[in-house]
Amino acid sequence: MGGSCANMASTRVVDKLGLPTISHAKPYKLQWLSEEGEIVVNKQVLIAFSIGKYKDEVLCDVVPMEATHILLGRPWKFDRKNLHDGLTNKISFTFHGHKVTLKSLSPKEVHEDHIKIKKEIKKRKKEKIK
Repeated sequence: MGGSCANMASTRVVDKLGLPTISHAKPYKLQWLSEEGEIVVNKQVLIAFSIGKYKDEVLCDVVPMEATHILLGRPWKFDRKNLHDGLTNKISFTFHGHKVTLKSLSPKEVHEDHIKIKKEIKKRKKEKIK
């Protein structure tokens, strides 16, 4: 089973949302995530998130990363007893007695989301100017 050995949240999302952090019970050094060399992971944050109707919360190590805001690693996969279908790229698991299937967005859906996000950013910038 591949993937990260930890659930991770970016320092950017933690800072932007003003989420409270706690000291990591077992701080550790991490090198593969940063081009700048070794970093010390010494904080954690409880992240509440939703994907469609699925809502959950997960304890994440706080790390500086740009690729994503939240990385659900092997601890989340193990806790949810998920099954990953590598052919369809769907993840299935049972949560609170309900079967959940997460699937990747199509290229069209990704493009539509990017357009929505760009419009929202422009709207916010215009509101700041006023």
